[in-house]
Amino acid sequence: MEYNSKEIEQKWQNYWSENQSFEPSDDQSKEKKYILSMFPYPSGRIHMGHVRNYCLGDAFARHFRKSNYNVLHPIGWDSFGMPAENAAIKNKLHPKKWTYENIDYMRDELRALGLSFSENQEFATSDELYTKWEQEFIIKMFEEGLLYRKSTTVNWCPHDLTVLANEQLEEGCCWRCGTEVVQKEMPGYYIGITKYAQELLDDLKLLENDWPSQVLTMQENWIGRSEGLEFKFQIDYDSRMKLDRQFTKYLVFTTRPDTIYGVSYSALAPEHPIVKYIVEHNLLPQKKINAIKEMQKVSERDRATQEKEGISLEIDVVHPLTGEKIPVWVANFVLSSYGGGAVMAVPAHDQRDFEFAKKYDLPIKQVISGPEGLIENPTEAYTGEGELINSESFTGLQNTKAKKAIMYHFEQNSYGVKKINFKLRDWGVSRQRYWGAPIPFVHCDDCGLVPEKTENLPIALPEDVEITGEGNPLDSHPTWKHTNCPKCGKPATRETDTLDTFVQSSWYFLRYATDHKKWNDVGISKEDSKYWMDVDQYIGGIEHAILHLLYARFFTKVLRDLGYTESTEPFKRLLTQGMVLKDGAKMSKSKGNVVDPDLIVEKYGADTARLFILFAAPPTKELEWNDSAVDGSFRFIKRFFERSANVTNEAVANFKNIDHSSLDKDEKDARKKVYEALEKSNEVFTKTYTFNTLIASCMEALNALQTQKNELVWAEGYYVLTNILEPIIPHTCWELSKELFNLENFGEKLEIKEEVFTLDSISLAVTINGKKRCEIEVSPSASKDEILAMAKEVGAKWIDGKEIIKEIVVPNKLVNLVVKG
Repeated sequence: MEYNSKEIEQKWQNYWSENQSFEPSDDQSKEKKYILSMFPYPSGRIHMGHVRNYCLGDAFARHFRKSNYNVLHPIGWDSFGMPAENAAIKNKLHPKKWTYENIDYMRDELRALGLSFSENQEFATSDELYTKWEQEFIIKMFEEGLLYRKSTTVNWCPHDLTVLANEQLEEGCCWRCGTEVVQKEMPGYYIGITKYAQELLDDLKLLENDWPSQVLTMQENWIGRSEGLEFKFQIDYDSRMKLDRQFTKYLVFTTRPDTIYGVSYSALAPEHPIVKYIVEHNLLPQKKINAIKEMQKVSERDRATQEKEGISLEIDVVHPLTGEKIPVWVANFVLSSYGGGAVMAVPAHDQRDFEFAKKYDLPIKQVISGPEGLIENPTEAYTGEGELINSESFTGLQNTKAKKAIMYHFEQNSYGVKKINFKLRDWGVSRQRYWGAPIPFVHCDDCGLVPEKTENLPIALPEDVEITGEGNPLDSHPTWKHTNCPKCGKPATRETDTLDTFVQSSWYFLRYATDHKKWNDVGISKEDSKYWMDVDQYIGGIEHAILHLLYARFFTKVLRDLGYTESTEPFKRLLTQGMVLKDGAKMSKSKGNVVDPDLIVEKYGADTARLFILFAAPPTKELEWNDSAVDGSFRFIKRFFERSANVTNEAVANFKNIDHSSLDKDEKDARKKVYEALEKSNEVFTKTYTFNTLIASCMEALNALQTQKNELVWAEGYYVLTNILEPIIPHTCWELSKELFNLENFGEKLEIKEEVFTLDSISLAVTINGKKRCEIEVSPSASKDEILAMAKEVGAKWIDGKEIIKEIVVPNKLVNLVVKG
């Protein structure tokens, strides 16, 4: 048999499609497996990262499908987003046309890899039917108080007339046009993810055994729970006058109340209301005002990597316990999104505060005594445990006890309260762009903000728009935004913001879990969700470890509480695959190191691409592209295919009756290698994910088969190996299985033959004074005396005429004889 990858692959891809081989069964009494890879953005062509992701997912789906599970393995398209608008501007093409043409092209590319996706369950998130149900969820979240509208300071590009996320800023400028970004107060929509902060944190425990610890840690840190003290700094009289009596106090949160007597200054975020008031009313010298404005232009993310900068606001607050005046500064390291945007600064016991104080010559007051006692001229902050000093009545307490005592003192005297804070902020979901899901609200002069009636959903995008990159086409459309109020019927205006695309990817897995025949009638079928959820195996890049996974976990909990699902966590097991590299760098067009998957499939075939991508490295590690290894993968498949000529019809009819005891050593070794590969397969798909070790085991088995000539052993070997390798090189294995076994070996879960692991003999190394000299073959049941006798006989030339002073037998490993003379 000659291996012809093109002919074989086209044949079986057509067969699978015509027979709907990969559609899940409607029988919900069967045990299920829901296998899901993170869906792609339809950018136009697949890349090697896609190939790795989807080949991993496909291997799981095929394995469990052959093991008689009801398997849901869907694919779809994360199709809204700014790249489509950028392409529309560049190519003068409508975003919808560009997106759906890309989907058609990429679907064919994925099909050419032989991926076993359900065709019926496919959708794009820009489909109006998907938008319809998403808008229903949004309205229900609004009615439950989980979605709200508020004004906040945003990054605004005055050229493109759009809000920019922090990650779209490049040195304070718009990433697209290069215009300097300004801070602008704008209304936007927010989802109250902070209401679920504690549950999101607590439920990480449910995932401890099946998610990478790195991901769990990243999520825990992002949620950022901290317990501490919240209190108010009263603004002193002269400063209140300077602020036109508009402010009398502000809130501060600290996790270190034990250090409160060491406060030497307070710092506010550049966006704090007091700072904004000072800037707007020019209450400082112009040089300082300009410096604060420059500070406000920099995103919080970029500030985190900048040198600490600050400006004195020339106002003071009063220490709540000592009554001392504390100077107030604006500082770039203070975040408006955490703790109210204000901090008490204790430079003696916080390194960040210390560096700032040193830079601006501010006092440093030590209030915790460590092993070295009071330090006159500290070179860094002391952040360890110790005894309080210079802390009035709390002096002498261990700082861990002082935390509780000082918080109790604050609460008893109504100075402050014990509080739990989270770094997690509510999720801003509104975007000023066209290619996104419209937010289903109407602005009415009489009724205010009103949700659209559910019977009018979906609110679809108008198609007669021109994308220029300047402003939001929905806002400037002549008719689309004009409507009537769903509540009073008077003329009103539609919301022209669209939803963040993270919203679409936060519930798509629940849509897949709803039978496509029900999609017109429900967004999520609770019955189907109960059967299919949770996703049994989720696969995607580590770059999605925080936001996507966190939002998906949050949405699942919200939709549970809204009655759509009973699921609490969306993904049982998570595999985060590593990047594909070439020449030590991530593949990218800008680096000129991209390998086109289409060209690999054209030259070698899909099975070669699949085998290489799963064999070259463990899936969680980075994979370095290697042209010679691709060629090696092709040669293995060709050899595997062509050696099948050793399997005869007569052997196929009789191999299940092999008498193992009658086989010679090579025949027994070959059977053992085959079943070791089967054992490895079961382990890889349920525990380790190390497909490279499974493939290596199959290669060893094929090598072992070639050292013997028993046709029955060949037939059994191919019966098992085509089953094991089908998830990895499916076209080749279906062709061989059909030709040799009429696909019989794909319809059953193969059992391990324990007889093959029963050894006729074992090899033991013989060492003299610790140095290996020879080996002996003994029966597994041989006694110690029998083993020693044989070792002395075989090793006679190294011990003749010498006194044996010690004899050691290590079972199943070695014999060591210690001699002298």
